[in-house]
Amino acid sequence: MPAQDAPTPPSVSFIAGGVAGGVEAIATYPFEFAKTRVQLRNQSGVASSKNPFLVVGQVFRDEGVRALYKGCSTLVVGSIAKDGIRFLAFDSIKKSFADPETGAMSPLRNLLAGMCTGVVASTFAVTPTERIKTALIDDARTAKRFHSSSHAVRLIYQEYGFKGMYHGYAGTTLKQAGATAFRMGTYNILKDFEKSRDIDQSTFTNFANGAVAGTVTTYATQPFDTIKTRSQSAKGASTVDAFRSILADEGVRGFWRGTTMRLGRTIFSGGILFTVYEEVAGLLNPLLR
Repeated sequence: MPAQDAPTPPSVSFIAGGVAGGVEAIATYPFEFAKTRVQLRNQSGVASSKNPFLVVGQVFRDEGVRALYKGCSTLVVGSIAKDGIRFLAFDSIKKSFADPETGAMSPLRNLLAGMCTGVVASTFAVTPTERIKTALIDDARTAKRFHSSSHAVRLIYQEYGFKGMYHGYAGTTLKQAGATAFRMGTYNILKDFEKSRDIDQSTFTNFANGAVAGTVTTYATQPFDTIKTRSQSAKGASTVDAFRSILADEGVRGFWRGTTMRLGRTIFSGGILFTVYEEVAGLLNPLLR
């Protein structure tokens, strides 16, 4: 994924990406939990704070620290698969977008490669795991029907069939295409710029580049994330219905609900993800190249 002096073997891309995704998911999950709670539609007659930090405090007081990690195992599994696939796909896809003569990647080519990678990741990993994670978080505040991730999978499959695992596919794929384009693209653009000026690629540089990429990604794709969350609630909804409900409930501003908490997560997650990826890839390259 990130630009290397020599091509990164597919096995290294997949393993390093998976490890990075798992570490990042565990480290930043409370941010994701609060963001998801804020984006979900309120229960009728039940007041709900729009401040993600107050949500975290309230859940901690009422339900305990374990509740803040409701759905975490599903997200970790999904992140390992998602980021393994994402880094592997990006390294493979960007070869098709590279200049045929020089092998260079322009900013636009980086963004296009990232967009295609997002579609692949959404289809094979992100949508099903995000559906389960969101349903678990939503169910925990309402009916409390799901006892575990596997139980949620069984009930959703019984009630909606296989397509129930892909509720919100359009919104998730739009989000993933945009998020991966901006995250991978921005990171690689920054890295190529620094290399052209002989700036050392240290752990600090990797973290800073990832944090910047996460910030750009959040503001550019937040509406897709909000629509996706509404679509993947415990009851499920179509992308169109989710769009309409957000607009009816809160107007245009509602599409950016949860931005603060997501921004807090993506700044750290971007830094963690790319730093861990680079470190693991650096360890594996000599062994698997």
